[in-house]
Amino acid sequence: MDRYTVFGRPGCGFCVRAKQLLEMKGLPFKYVDIYEEGISKADLSKTVGKDVETVPQIFHGQQYVGGYTDLESYLAEKDS
Repeated sequence: MDRYTVFGRPGCGFCVRAKQLLEMKGLPFKYVDIYEEGISKADLSKTVGKDVETVPQIFHGQQYVGGYTDLESYLAEKDS
């Protein structure tokens, strides 16, 4: 099963909610603190493939999912 990766920062409520949602569903994930790792918005934009202004930015394996609300939708589709 591919792991989820959540790029976030301290103090981000949606980052916390994304981690809680993945934990609640028992899905494997890695949280990456963009400040601790020295990742800039520009770096994240290159990874995502479009301009990024907010976190979290979430991937499932190599597939870009989006932000928190995108993750909710993505998981709802997988459950149905």
